Amino acid sequence: MNRDEPLVLGIETSCDETGIGIVRGRTLLSNTIASSMDEHARYGGVVPEVAARAHLEALQPAIEAAVAEAGIRLEDLDAVAVTSGPGLAGALMVGVGAAKALAVSLDKPLYAVNHLVGHIAADVLTGERVEYPTVALLVSGGHTSLLLVRDLVDDVELLGETMDDAAGEAFDKVARILGLPYPGGPEIDRAAAAGDPDAVRFPRGLSRASDLAEHRYDFSFSGLKTAVARWVEQAPEVSVPDVAASFREAVVDVLVAKALDACARHDVPRLLLGGGVIANRRLREVALERAAAAGVAVRIPPLSLCTDNGAMIAALAAELIMNGRGPSTLDFGADSTLPVTEIQVAR
Repeated sequence: MNRDEPLVLGIETSCDETGIGIVRGRTLLSNTIASSMDEHARYGGVVPEVAARAHLEALQPAIEAAVAEAGIRLEDLDAVAVTSGPGLAGALMVGVGAAKALAVSLDKPLYAVNHLVGHIAADVLTGERVEYPTVALLVSGGHTSLLLVRDLVDDVELLGETMDDAAGEAFDKVARILGLPYPGGPEIDRAAAAGDPDAVRFPRGLSRASDLAEHRYDFSFSGLKTAVARWVEQAPEVSVPDVAASFREAVVDVLVAKALDACARHDVPRLLLGGGVIANRRLREVALERAAAAGVAVRIPPLSLCTDNGAMIAALAAELIMNGRGPSTLDFGADSTLPVTEIQVAR
């Protein structure tokens, strides 16, 4: 195995996107994504059984496309990597089964890694030097997590996470309340562009002084979603742009405030943003603006590497290999609640 610049294929199937990525060390060769989002749109959200079946159908074509784009043969690989968790159990099982079959058939080592830490690893593919420690804010449809990363392969601490709805999930639910289509994030963003973010003062969950002792870095968006629903029910006239902008501002305010508080409290002048919700224009805008005022450097990988993808999984495995870590055994399975502190599974 080439431990200096390992050639790794990564498989990511934690939710509704089948991601196959190929990296050589820290160089991205291919990032192929097959999304089943359109299939879930009719239901207004991700249906686990539909996602799992879509992964089954998409995996082989996605692997073939990734290999062709990278200009390699499967036999050339140094290792195979896969998301073991967290995520949807059925969806994860498809990826784990495929990765095991591929690794065994090729007689290649297999690395089972953590999906959330993978989002952090995406940053190594930007070509710029990554400095640690860093605070990482990961925001997606299924996860809202605040992490302290002292070392990518050794030391990732969970500072806080969502206690109910993830931010992306709240966007989907509020979009439905406002009569906007799924997925809600881009639709809320578009509607909010013409709205007034100060039109309605929606609550900022877990941000009161009484919350900070126990839930300083935790998030809660369920109450915010309910507040929007009640406001829409009672308002004599509803301006969708104003409600969308006000809701978005409440979410962004909490996310950025808690992330920068973590930077200040842990004396870390770096903040990494990851996850699909980072595509939200206002979130990036506010994070950059407030971080600059606080003397915190913000890193945002390309949006193609922020959403769920196989390249980030391959990148994390490559980092493990370059740091001398051995492969996972074949004993691991899909773990929908895998803790972020478990960077590699079943070593």
